[in-house]
Amino acid sequence: MDKYEITVGTFNKLADAYQEKYMDDDFYFDTYDTFCELITNDNAAILDVACGPGNISKYLLNKRPGFKIEGIDLAPNMVELARINNPSASFQVMDSREISAINKQFDAIMCGFCFPYLSREDVARFIDDARKLLKNDGILYISTMEDDYQKSGFQTSGAGDQVYIHYHRFEYISHHLNSNGFKIIEVKRKAFPKEKGLPATDLFVFAQAK
Repeated sequence: MDKYEITVGTFNKLADAYQEKYMDDDFYFDTYDTFCELITNDNAAILDVACGPGNISKYLLNKRPGFKIEGIDLAPNMVELARINNPSASFQVMDSREISAINKQFDAIMCGFCFPYLSREDVARFIDDARKLLKNDGILYISTMEDDYQKSGFQTSGAGDQVYIHYHRFEYISHHLNSNGFKIIEVKRKAFPKEKGLPATDLFVFAQAK
């Protein structure tokens, strides 16, 4: 198995535990609020990429119930949980590296912590694909873990479960956003609490398709 298969297998296995840990975690709520504030259409069509158990979709729908959300994730157990947690939304098993196959456009794309599981090349391709899926003036939310790419590698839990983490720098992401016709609206950073896991700097980028 390659690093993607191993990582997806881990998320599929630990879907219930992930849901328990993150479903009501308020650490990122302020960034979701910013995303909502940037979307003027109360009935906006939104794509939730790497939706996990639907924790972000649930927050968005609680805040803006008119949103029309479609979510994708490569782990079938995550998709099953997302459907249960968000009966008014639509979810399917799909690789974030294959969003070019989606035949519609969206008012906004939520990409919450998908980039840590994508290589630099896949990040560049995702940004290009995302621009094609967004309507003019559409909003793109990106969150990732910021550090030198060379530090990327497998992280192993005490139980032996593995995920491959890719670190990305803002400069790399911003370059590809700019070259694909995005305007960067806002950039935020948060220090991930040590008591919640490995020390890390979380990066949040809000961009608009132009």
